[in-house]
Amino acid sequence: MNKNFLLTLSAALVTTVGLVTAPVALADNLEEGKQLFLSDAQPMACAICHTLQDAGSTGNIGPDLDDLRPEADRIHKVLIEGMGAMPAFGDSLSQEQRDAIVDYVVSATN
Repeated sequence: MNKNFLLTLSAALVTTVGLVTAPVALADNLEEGKQLFLSDAQPMACAICHTLQDAGSTGNIGPDLDDLRPEADRIHKVLIEGMGAMPAFGDSLSQEQRDAIVDYVVSATN
């Protein structure tokens, strides 16, 4: 076999594996985000204060996320810094956990 064919085949396999595993990774990330939203986030779960239909939450302290439909950058900023009555989660959640919550909320509201 020639070298170019093997390189092309290798690239195709890597791309195919990436395309197959990406949806699984995204689904796992969304599930982690939902779990954090519902109960695992510290110092408190998001669902206590926020309404989000996908999560079955009916909190009325913070904004209704279904109505607000916040963008990812806005959610990241508020998770890190807090806002109004919402505490900051920058020190209590890892970047990966915050990303999972952001991905989940954006997915659930769009």
